[in-house]
Amino acid sequence: MSSDHGAHHHHGHHHGITHAHAPADFSRAFAVGTLLNTGFVVVEASYGWISGSMALVADAGHNLADVMALVIAWGASTLARSKPTRSFTWGLRASSIMAALINAVLLLLAVVLIAIGAVSRLRAPQPVEGETVIFVAAIGIAINLATALMFMRGQKHDLNIRGAFLHMAGDAAISAGVVVSGFLLLWTGKVWIDPLVSLLIVAIIAATSWGLLRDSVRMSLHATPAHIDGEAIEQWLASLPQITDVHVLHIWPISTTETALTAHLRFTGPFPGNGFTADATEVLRTRFGIGHATLQLEQDDGSACALSPPHVE
Repeated sequence: MSSDHGAHHHHGHHHGITHAHAPADFSRAFAVGTLLNTGFVVVEASYGWISGSMALVADAGHNLADVMALVIAWGASTLARSKPTRSFTWGLRASSIMAALINAVLLLLAVVLIAIGAVSRLRAPQPVEGETVIFVAAIGIAINLATALMFMRGQKHDLNIRGAFLHMAGDAAISAGVVVSGFLLLWTGKVWIDPLVSLLIVAIIAATSWGLLRDSVRMSLHATPAHIDGEAIEQWLASLPQITDVHVLHIWPISTTETALTAHLRFTGPFPGNGFTADATEVLRTRFGIGHATLQLEQDDGSACALSPPHVE
């Protein structure tokens, strides 16, 4: 986070500008990634079917899930830049959270279907053409690595882009596994290696989509984003001059990259003024990573003052 604070310091009034630029750069990456991968899925699934390789079919299924994931993430990152309207005062930023959620569900669905296919193959083994498997999966490694590299930059800040990045990097690794299984198949002649590898692939997809599902469900339920320390924020607000009490503090994600905060601050003495709120908002943005903060100042009439614990700097 700290790297980009200096740059954004001068336009504090532009809420959340820190990340507003992130999604824009990826539309080319999405377009290229989608085209490459869609073409490859068709090729891989066909060859998997022809060569009798369940591992290739599983890899194609995984790649297809990732193409859908890419399209969903692409759509969401476009919608996330939408302008606010009267009905949608945040624009459509939350669509990135929905996308991550849909994505995870689709992947887990693919897992079930491929697993069923693999288990039936294990029970009734069929011949597999090892050379085809090696060749096709090797192309998969190249395509997935190329796509993953395009998303490398954005994955730190955006769950959505991270989803796309992880999918592609994972796909490259899985294709590599399929290549190895092809060699083992040729070397040993054991046909069950292939469906076994497809089950391994399934386990990997399940593991990665579980994390994505957990994070996106958390966001959908307006949980405080993992990288934000709510306790530290509360303590800092309470330690501000004149502030005697902090209540109704809410911190929640607006999109996969942006966070909002609202809080009521009770003050004693003269009204702290607009400068106070502006400064506090700026610190929340730069130090705590909250782009949309709303602070409500309330005069302390003395009743709660006696009861509220003394706050130490």
